[in-house]
Amino acid sequence: MTRVPAAEIDVDVPLARALLAEQHPDLLDAGEPRVVAHGWDNVMLRVGDELALRLPRRAAAAELVLHEQQALPLLAGRLRAAAPDVAVPALVRAGRPSAALGYPWSWTVVPWVDGVGADRTPVAARTAWAGTFGRFLAALHVPAPPDAPANRVRGVPLARRAEARDPAALAARLDLVPPGRREAARSVWRSALAAPEFDGPPVWLHGDPHPANLVVPGGGGGLRLAVVDWGDVTSGDPAGDLGAAWLCFDAAGLARFRNAVQAHAAHGRGWDEATWVRARAWALLYATNMLAHPGEHPRMVPIGEHGLAHLLA
Repeated sequence: MTRVPAAEIDVDVPLARALLAEQHPDLLDAGEPRVVAHGWDNVMLRVGDELALRLPRRAAAAELVLHEQQALPLLAGRLRAAAPDVAVPALVRAGRPSAALGYPWSWTVVPWVDGVGADRTPVAARTAWAGTFGRFLAALHVPAPPDAPANRVRGVPLARRAEARDPAALAARLDLVPPGRREAARSVWRSALAAPEFDGPPVWLHGDPHPANLVVPGGGGGLRLAVVDWGDVTSGDPAGDLGAAWLCFDAAGLARFRNAVQAHAAHGRGWDEATWVRARAWALLYATNMLAHPGEHPRMVPIGEHGLAHLLA
């Protein structure tokens, strides 16, 4: 009988240590693994001072790890050259599923990035690195190869999203918006659907560049930045990444971010206004995502609340 992998697994230190001992025993010399974060899809463990493990904790994330393993070797070197003041965690080792340990998914070893999640810093302080982040995304957003990882919900035309085809799906999103701002949210969505679709070659996308996936120095005011968690990496409409700016910044930061994107766009000219109109709809999608599971992911709630307040002000 074929066993169906569990939908979710309790990833803990004994499991992480056993996986390392089985597949990469030399890395145990760095130190004992210790859990540092339970993310939406993965558990992060630190090993010594220099390494981190990313282990999927649910089946839905298993494919995303494979995407990260495929894309990071292609992107990390080029991005470091184009934006040397932004860290991208190059893949150190790739872990395999383990039948012996009952762990059914691939996993990764990446460099540990010191700092603090940008979401834990004052929004106004983020303006200091908004231009750096804009320049980084401009460097990322170049045409991707045909075999780039595919993602069914990120970077796709908005008309393919469930919210564009199913009134109930849109209503569920709008229910997460404060009642007095729902008509403004509906207007953002309608404007984006009416805007021209992206008609250029699909570009590389991070897929999920919200502020909890950005790491900054402890004070939040420096220009050194790290962009982590590449599980949603894919290709498509650049608006899918640009929408995260409303979640990251206030008006001043957004202006600096947008100016940097427009000035450094790899295709030699800034993105057209329709791209930024579509980006606002992606901001709406991201912000409501953050509010959808407050009990399981309370850290995401302030990100979503700020994103909506900024977008719909």
